[in-house]
Amino acid sequence: MIIRDGTVAARVARSRLAGALMSPRGGVSDEELRAAVAGRTVLVTGASYGLGAATARMLADAGATVLMTARTASALAEVADGRGHCYPADLSDPDAVGALAARVLAEHGPPDVVVSNAGKSIRRTLAASRFHDFQRTAAVNYLGPVRLLLDLLPAMRERGSGHLVNVSTIGVLVPPGPRWAAYQASKTAFDVFFRSAAMEAAADGVTATSIYMGLIRTRMSAPTASLANAPGQTPDEAARVVARAIVKRPGKISPWWADLAELGSAVSRRPWEAAVKWRPRT
Repeated sequence: MIIRDGTVAARVARSRLAGALMSPRGGVSDEELRAAVAGRTVLVTGASYGLGAATARMLADAGATVLMTARTASALAEVADGRGHCYPADLSDPDAVGALAARVLAEHGPPDVVVSNAGKSIRRTLAASRFHDFQRTAAVNYLGPVRLLLDLLPAMRERGSGHLVNVSTIGVLVPPGPRWAAYQASKTAFDVFFRSAAMEAAADGVTATSIYMGLIRTRMSAPTASLANAPGQTPDEAARVVARAIVKRPGKISPWWADLAELGSAVSRRPWEAAVKWRPRT
């Protein structure tokens, strides 16, 4: 059906349709999710806002014991609303991450599922960037999640079961773009670590899913004006994709066009870089 109406309702409908076409799909029922997580322990990072909060609420409603971590204790408490366990921690602080993992293992044992969702987005020209921008982005998007999995995985592997979910970005699969150097580099680094670690952990019964999300309309994407009219998902819609990862446990979830984009980037590097040669306005 082609929607030609110019009303607000029609524009919203077109936006939702475009978002559904350009984003990875969910597709599991509440009953399937409950069967997969009820009575099990799930750790969700970045659980205070956006996709992390939506995922934590969804899993709690499905009967999981949800361990929620993020920097802001008050925001975590609001999301939990008595239905989850709050573990305030800053993923950019290695000592805080080590303490978080130790508490989780001491109080709940090895988690059944770990959802690595926390992330920091930054869109900034090199001229306006400082080394600290890259350090902070890498600490949250790469080194912090690495430390957490290094501390949790031994107990999960010893038990012989568990599932890891990396909420990555389609930006890992497409060619790099101007202003996104810090973000794309850090997310790509963790993606490579995660896929490598997954191959080792699989030998001990721990499975893993990499999710390459499209645009999710959250406070993290809001400051980028160019994304305002781009097709995307709500946090609740994206949480259903995480549900699919937990229930079905595929190795990879991505939008239908991602494989084409990934293949195309391998043969079109020079044309792409020529097309986006860019000079910031001064």
